[in-house]
Amino acid sequence: MVAPTASSSSSPGTPPPIGPEVLRVHAPADGALLGEVPIVSAAGVTAAVTRARAAASSWGALTYAEREVELVRWRRALADAADELAELIHRENGKPRLDALVEVMMALSHLDHAAKRAAKALAPEKVGTGILANFRATVSYHPLGVIGVIGPWNYPIFTPMGSIAYALAAGNAVVFKPSELTPLVGVKFVELAQKAFSVPDVLQIVTGAGPTGAALCKAGVDKLAFTGSTATGKKVMAACADTLTPVLMELGGKDPMIVAEDADVDAAAEAAVFGALTNTGQACISIERIYVAAPIYDRFVDKVVAEVAKVKVGGDDGHVGAMTSKAQVGIVKDHLEDAVRRGAKVLAGGPDAIVGNFIQPTVLVDVTDDMKVMADETFGPVIPIVKVASTEEALRRANATSFGLGSSVFGKRGKELADRVKAGMTAVNSVMAFSAITSLPFGGVGDSGFGRIHGDQGIREFARTKATAEQTFALPINMMSFRQPANAYERMRGMIKQLYGAGPVAKVKDALGRLL
Repeated sequence: MVAPTASSSSSPGTPPPIGPEVLRVHAPADGALLGEVPIVSAAGVTAAVTRARAAASSWGALTYAEREVELVRWRRALADAADELAELIHRENGKPRLDALVEVMMALSHLDHAAKRAAKALAPEKVGTGILANFRATVSYHPLGVIGVIGPWNYPIFTPMGSIAYALAAGNAVVFKPSELTPLVGVKFVELAQKAFSVPDVLQIVTGAGPTGAALCKAGVDKLAFTGSTATGKKVMAACADTLTPVLMELGGKDPMIVAEDADVDAAAEAAVFGALTNTGQACISIERIYVAAPIYDRFVDKVVAEVAKVKVGGDDGHVGAMTSKAQVGIVKDHLEDAVRRGAKVLAGGPDAIVGNFIQPTVLVDVTDDMKVMADETFGPVIPIVKVASTEEALRRANATSFGLGSSVFGKRGKELADRVKAGMTAVNSVMAFSAITSLPFGGVGDSGFGRIHGDQGIREFARTKATAEQTFALPINMMSFRQPANAYERMRGMIKQLYGAGPVAKVKDALGRLL
């Protein structure tokens, strides 16, 4: 999809900010050349981080209100350019124009939330002091400095915005490396930021492929936020380990959907088709496994097949677009062929329904847990459906995975079941809603990563937590001194019994503790 070509180097006498090559970006739908971007060298990445370090000092010194003004100015510029951004996403990623515009809107909602919420999320907190009654204790939050962000190709604006907006709102500078498959939209939205911000270099972009990302890992950033596959995430962690650079990992998923016997079958089937096929199934929170209670299984399958038949593939107004990566097409084809070879039944689509980068939505039944399509991340428009005897079986099989990102549950006891799903996020009687609710943290467990973007946790993820203990008056026994009265041991023993033993003071303290 992207091929290097020759390009001129930078002026002599200075380290080259880019390499001698560029990336050519092609549309996955028809192969048309969309443009080219420079491959930034390791020296260029280091230079960008150095510039960001200087910018972070000025940006971090702004008040929250001042940063909000700057971020809102960027938000307005992005909103004015929404059509252009959506068109770039549509052409680079392959998703339909409406989906691309929805992505822009979701990115803007998170930018708006981060800008306006940071002051409250990072406000200093007074906390209790326990036995040190003569102290005042506070928790405060401060910018980390420079944040590196490595973004994916499946949501080239929305996903990186979940790190970039929250990092900027917390007072950090950001160096962003977009996917080599979708760099043009990244260049555009960073260009708009640079025009909107009064502080130069507070948001920079470094384009290129794997070596550029590897250079960012080693360039001395104060934290690196990565979104991508679990396999690549492990490489990023290893690269960051050399410099003890902390990382935030938003990795792959194998998201289950549980449909209980008391679920609304029509609503569940409609949601399943959307959750599995939106963005051509190329979402870390795509529905990739569906467990359906036996009493409603047949009705559910029939409804899903009927809904899939209405899905339009291709075209500007289609529901499902082209796969972004040719390599990913190969993975999906391999999963489908493996499933059919092992006995799965194809009710729609299938391994033979692939033309170029377009894959017809596929419905599979009679699937088993040992098939690739049930065990590994497929990342394509595939809907495997499993009949289960009970919700207990559904929960057991849903949780039998190393992944744990998103999930969904349909049924009257949805919330109760959701609490038992091993995942960072669960939608009840819906799919993917947690990603659009700006106040909810987004992230997974296990092989799906760690750390959180979005919400207050997402803002604090990019802040340094500082604990401060301030003595306000002196006590007869100063535990921070070697100068103690002769009876200090006896007095301390008495305090222990009064505060933590079975005496009346401890009982009152315990009762108050349960009320507060």
